[in-house]
Amino acid sequence: MTYVITSTCVDVKDGGCVPACPVDCIYEGGRMLYIHPDECIGCGLCESICPVGAIWEDVELCDEGKPFIEVNAEYFAEDVSGLGSPQGAKALGASNVDHPLVTAHPAQKLNDKGNGVELVKAPISDKY
Repeated sequence: MTYVITSTCVDVKDGGCVPACPVDCIYEGGRMLYIHPDECIGCGLCESICPVGAIWEDVELCDEGKPFIEVNAEYFAEDVSGLGSPQGAKALGASNVDHPLVTAHPAQKLNDKGNGVELVKAPISDKY
């Protein structure tokens, strides 16, 4: 069992989950945060603190969220971020790299109430 950060984090990156993680397995990409599946101990602290509901236990994900199991895992691969298994995010700091699915994701922002996200109009790229 591991936790997964989903599309609700894209362009929001609240970051409250990062200091809550006792094993430092939440890494910052350009548009969202990623949980390293091999480093996550499944404690759930990150899920409990996320204000936008972006973090889920992998076995609880709905069909729409399931691709993010692979997104979080593949982010660390050589052909995406090249991070491998660094055993701690703090020493690395933020990256401007994202998984291709996240790069192609429509832009979004926190709503006016600060408790959810909404899509915003963004230029369409031929990469979609």
